[in-house]
Amino acid sequence: MAVSFGETTTKHNPSKPFEETELSSLSIQCLGKQRIKDIDCLDEVLSAWEISRNQKQKGVNWQFTTADARIKLKRLYPQPVFEK
Repeated sequence: MAVSFGETTTKHNPSKPFEETELSSLSIQCLGKQRIKDIDCLDEVLSAWEISRNQKQKGVNWQFTTADARIKLKRLYPQPVFEK
């Protein structure tokens, strides 16, 4: 599992909520309050958690429909104007 920290993201980066959700899940479900003694131990713990999480096929329950997005984000994604 590749986790990168310190990347800059824009204000409207659509992947940011997903990344934050995954990092939150990682810290709550996998790491908890345990202390990791070295990088090899961390790699083992993360690998086991990643396999378990992928087998469960957890997804994100988006509460935002496409129709709502088109209304709310209209200024970001304007309708194209086709010339006749």
